[in-house]
Amino acid sequence: MRIGGLASGMDIDQLVSDLMKAERMPLDKMNQDKQLLEWKRDDYREMNKLLRELDQHIFDGVFRQSTFLKKAVSSSNDAAVSVKATSSAAETNTTINVTQLAKSAMYNSSTAVTDDTGTAVDGNKLLKDVTFTGGKNFASPFSLKLSVIKPGESAASDISLDIDPSTDSINDVMSKINSHTSLGVSAFYDEATNKVVLTMKNTGNGASLSITNDGSADSTTTADFFSSLGFTNATVGQELDGKTAGKDASFTLNGFATTRKTNNFTINDVTYTLKQVTGTDVNISVTQDTDSMVDTVMKFVDKYNETIDKINGELNEERYRDYAPLTAKQKEDLSEREIELWEEKAKSGMLRNDSILNGGLNKMRSNLYSQVTGANVNTNYDQLTEIGIKTSSNYLERGKLIVNESDLRKAIEDDPNAVFELFMSKGSTDSEKGIARRLRDSIDDTMERIEARAGNSLKTNAQFSMGRNLTDLDSRIDDFEKRLIDIEDRYWRQFTAMEKAISKMNQQSMFLMNQFGGGM
Repeated sequence: MRIGGLASGMDIDQLVSDLMKAERMPLDKMNQDKQLLEWKRDDYREMNKLLRELDQHIFDGVFRQSTFLKKAVSSSNDAAVSVKATSSAAETNTTINVTQLAKSAMYNSSTAVTDDTGTAVDGNKLLKDVTFTGGKNFASPFSLKLSVIKPGESAASDISLDIDPSTDSINDVMSKINSHTSLGVSAFYDEATNKVVLTMKNTGNGASLSITNDGSADSTTTADFFSSLGFTNATVGQELDGKTAGKDASFTLNGFATTRKTNNFTINDVTYTLKQVTGTDVNISVTQDTDSMVDTVMKFVDKYNETIDKINGELNEERYRDYAPLTAKQKEDLSEREIELWEEKAKSGMLRNDSILNGGLNKMRSNLYSQVTGANVNTNYDQLTEIGIKTSSNYLERGKLIVNESDLRKAIEDDPNAVFELFMSKGSTDSEKGIARRLRDSIDDTMERIEARAGNSLKTNAQFSMGRNLTDLDSRIDDFEKRLIDIEDRYWRQFTAMEKAISKMNQQSMFLMNQFGGGM
């Protein structure tokens, strides 16, 4: 605790504080330099975020053939037959007449599941507590052994399910059947009729479900168990009774009669989904989706214009050098609104005329305007201007793209693949690469240069140049703050010595005055 001015009457605290203000000025300057560096780093990262978003937009849009070269498909009866087409589907008109839908094979027990008293069995009751009709009781663990042939397959698959009567009920057994994916059967116990229903998960004829005859006692138990569930012909080695056979989908395509195992199938890159028997022809049309392609290109242009507009805004933003970052002391004397307005000026122009951003924009403009010379490129459409995309005549917009939609639509309708190759042509040199590929290369290069200078949220300060500068500033600030402590201590020692000297002088003066007064 320091108390000054007792002897001198001077405000030592204020004197030291004022002296330290002058000493602290270099520290304030270093803190302001650090703040400016952090603002600039953050602005760089914001530009990288913009470029990353543009790169992702290109990748999801004009870069993908499936997105760019979409096909428009229509069905004259979508409620009966719906269709989808890939970008490689041929433009065709097709008729389809559905005479039969594909259905799954189904097995259901012939009689209700009852106990030896003729009472319907509760599906949640443990098997060990049930004595089924005929006196069957399952007290010990056993395995259900089944053989299944799925639609469209000739080889059977043998399945074994472990059943524990002390913990499993009929519903538990149904759940185990459902969860066995290789069995391919959906099962449930219908509480309304007390019957078991087993349905093949795949549609189509040729499916079968039978009890395996492997010569073990478990096979007899499997037969006994299904017999207890109401299947009257549950015999080892034979297909279960109560079968409703599966059916293949039957239809004529352009008059040609054929079948499929499922109601969903693909022919010539067109996927058909059959929903109803039609009885008459349904017309299917596959055409080039010009509207979608135009929309993809327009969105690309809008995103590009948005990106360069924001980057140009940073490059041309006014720099107010008279507005230095506020110190903590200065903020104490200002309102929040005054601080906000001041910092708005202080942050302005951090990237004004930045060489990395200027170089990146110039490279992207060159990518857009240069001719594409790839082997697959149609010479009628080897520049953006030939598909109706030009640069704004207003130099203040600094490279903004303007689209003539009617010219773009005409080019797409004339040769959609040529327009796609203009954007996506492959090549070993820049001139052979499509515009989208060039742009992504330039964006990646610019982002790498920005990250080398400003880093990203995943990098430490040691991994980029501005970070190393910040670390150096932090070290200098720490050293200077220690020095200020020493200086402040020195001032207090000096003023304390002065106070002691004044106090001693006052004591001597008082002594002399007392002596003179005593002599008189």
